[in-house]
Amino acid sequence: MAKQKLRIRAVRLEPEFNKRIERATREGGFSNPSAFIRGAIERELAGRESGVDAAEERLAASLDRLSREIRGVKLGQQALFAFVDSLVKTLLTCVAEPPRDAHDQAVARGKVRYDRFLKSVGAGMAGDSSAAMAELLKRGEEN
Repeated sequence: MAKQKLRIRAVRLEPEFNKRIERATREGGFSNPSAFIRGAIERELAGRESGVDAAEERLAASLDRLSREIRGVKLGQQALFAFVDSLVKTLLTCVAEPPRDAHDQAVARGKVRYDRFLKSVGAGMAGDSSAAMAELLKRGEEN
């Protein structure tokens, strides 16, 4: 196996900083200042890699938490839809049809009440209620 050629990196140091490096070299038991500098660089690079790992772990935990929250919202939405579906079925089962002679008038009053209902729903919605209201009114006009 061929020995790889070592690269030389030259760094200019202030005299006081150089004295600190030489003192740390002696105190740390390094053979020379170059060995101390190589060790410091390796520790710095290893610390940065562990920082990246920690950031990845925080990101994964955040995504996991968001996934659980979205799942909870989805379940709540499904429960609300099932509730409204059951309520409408009960209402349609229990409410009597209007007499034939008053049918057109009842349909007209029902449409007015339905429009008021949609406006009330839109006003009660949090967030982007204007877009939701427009969508509800669009659906109401189609029916």
